[in-house]
Amino acid sequence: MDAGFGSPDTPVPPTVLALASGHDLRVAWVNGMGGVTWEFGRADARRFVKWSPTGSVDLAAEAARLEWAAQYARVPVVVDAGADDTGSWMVTLPVAGENAVTDRWRADPASATRAIGEGLRALHDALPVASCPFSWAADERAADACRRASAGQIDPDEWVEAHAPLDLDAALDLAGEPPAVDRLVVCHGDTCAPNTLINDAGRWSGHVDFGSMGVADRWADLAIATLSTLWNYGPGWEQAVLHAYGIEPDEERTRYYRILWDLGP
Repeated sequence: MDAGFGSPDTPVPPTVLALASGHDLRVAWVNGMGGVTWEFGRADARRFVKWSPTGSVDLAAEAARLEWAAQYARVPVVVDAGADDTGSWMVTLPVAGENAVTDRWRADPASATRAIGEGLRALHDALPVASCPFSWAADERAADACRRASAGQIDPDEWVEAHAPLDLDAALDLAGEPPAVDRLVVCHGDTCAPNTLINDAGRWSGHVDFGSMGVADRWADLAIATLSTLWNYGPGWEQAVLHAYGIEPDEERTRYYRILWDLGP
């Protein structure tokens, strides 16, 4: 399933209907793993409910990360979370702004990529590494990739075009040799463009989707934030993200963390 804004006829699980308490549900986003986020309510009663089917992502991990990150950054505040036989869910308060791949921001990539870069730098500066209880370290991710590869859970056909010349063994070998850490930060964990929110002034206003948040080299985030510009705005915008963040390109770390991303779940 491709990620995107979904459609009004997206099936609604009974649990989500119950959480909405009679309010009309509006599809906000559909991810690539069968999960859906709905919006319901208006004004002060406005909420989002993120739902993930059983066998996909357990949202308990994201809820725990958001509860920690909300002390320091503009992220969704969790007001309810749970699970049943059909899946897991999380209800959050809204964060100002709209995601960076709406039609408005696709038509204005200069503003969108500036917001992504500035927002990511602000997030990295705000979240305290010393007290973060979560890790996204390269060696742990590489070890997990080896386990998943042994279980036949990695499909090289899904990798980005630049990695097509690599076979699985070669990619795993590269993943096992991470470059020296540039700077440890609390990484967002999924810096694809839709996870940055932008306000009407064209500035970042918050971040969403924290299921993988944890301490790692900042290039683990930067490599994917720049890669995502190719998917969402076309070529020529990677440097704009780095400039807004305040950093020069790093080809070695970018290549490594993009390979590690393709090996991930």
